Amino acid sequence: MAIVHGCARMIFSISVKRLSSFSLISPIHRLFSSTSHSIFPNATPHFHSQSPNPLPDQSHVDHRTVHETLSCYSEDWKRAFEFFNWVETACHFIHTTDTFNKMLDILGKYFEFDLSWDLVRRMKNNPYSMPNHATFRIMFKRYITAHLVNEAIATFDKLGEFNLKDDISFCNVVDALCEYKHVIEAHELCFSGRSKDLGFNVNDTKIHNMILRGWFKMGWWSKCREFWEEMDKKGIKKDLHSYSIYMDIMCKSGKPWKAVKLYKEMKKKGMKLDVVAYNTVIRAIGISDGAEFGVGVFREMRDLGCEPNVVTYNTVIKLLLGNGRVRQAYSVLDQMLKNDCAPDVITYHCFFGSLEKPREILKLFDLMIRNGVQPRMDTYVMLMRKFGRWGFLRLVFMVWKKMEELGSSPNEFAYNALIDALIEKGLLDMARKYDEEMLAKGISSKPREELGTKLGQGEPHT
Repeated sequence: MAIVHGCARMIFSISVKRLSSFSLISPIHRLFSSTSHSIFPNATPHFHSQSPNPLPDQSHVDHRTVHETLSCYSEDWKRAFEFFNWVETACHFIHTTDTFNKMLDILGKYFEFDLSWDLVRRMKNNPYSMPNHATFRIMFKRYITAHLVNEAIATFDKLGEFNLKDDISFCNVVDALCEYKHVIEAHELCFSGRSKDLGFNVNDTKIHNMILRGWFKMGWWSKCREFWEEMDKKGIKKDLHSYSIYMDIMCKSGKPWKAVKLYKEMKKKGMKLDVVAYNTVIRAIGISDGAEFGVGVFREMRDLGCEPNVVTYNTVIKLLLGNGRVRQAYSVLDQMLKNDCAPDVITYHCFFGSLEKPREILKLFDLMIRNGVQPRMDTYVMLMRKFGRWGFLRLVFMVWKKMEELGSSPNEFAYNALIDALIEKGLLDMARKYDEEMLAKGISSKPREELGTKLGQGEPHT
């Protein structure tokens, strides 16, 4: 029943946020006025058969709320899965491909691949939620983050069953391999001859950009340079994206001046930069020449009619804060709000990482939530660690309470931040209580001499 009431509270908290944002009666609010007496009466963690009836009336619940609720349970797959099934049975909600994909992503995060495939088969049998390219992009991602490369490629081989074994899926599996540090396997898949057997053309710019980015993700700078030169030898045309990736490589490898040189080369060639390229240039020039020069490029891009996006603003804010120009960074935040470019969680993280006054941080945290930006788990962890390091235990608990109010399930990092703060204050009994609570959830706690815990207690949490 705890999960039952937890899901109910979760949906209600999301609906309240909607009411405060739009001053409208949300569909989910009507759900509680009509069904609150029977929430989760027949909840089951197992799959149930699809109803053969036509699409039922689901005016009392909407897909966005279901998606947001699943997001809030992303650190607890069992609760997410029970909610996923409950909302279908109790609310007659018809899951779409989007909500199925969200659930797949959560299951894959916890290596629940058998359940994931059950879900995929269930999607295949439901005309409202047929698997799409995004479905299998999630499967590729989750297999590869678990270092199950063979399983990811075997999944690609199965896609003929879903009429999805095409160039898009091939690019998706290559991209996932490159993104999650298996570029060697991606290179082999593309250039060992297997791609020809599959009928895919790999001698194009897009595939080479993915592989270049894969070497970048590994931090193998000599390989990046070698592959960049190899592209020229093979006659692969370098596009704006190629240059953007290589400028990023130059920045991250500690050579921002080389990124600036590439930027000048692009301008000489008459290449029109897009917002992604400008974002890299702003960072490169800001690092090599100073924040003011980065801001100068920011002004230049606007003058040339290239609209900045949230990443652009975040880059400028980070440069200014790194230079100690907090007031100017706040001014850029105000510009974002005036220009209808909503700040995201990264925007606020930039400030939280730099600010040194607890009251100012809490004020900004409150503004973040009022502006409709949902804190991530690493937001809570960052703040709890910061307040714990400063010795402000009351503020640590304020953040913890807000996390619970907004319906997020704490992960091991959140628990560890709280427990460390309690130990720092000598509150060992309370710290032990939270340590036992995380173990009861199957989350492994780190060994602590103060609590008498040893390595190996609890099940590993991945």
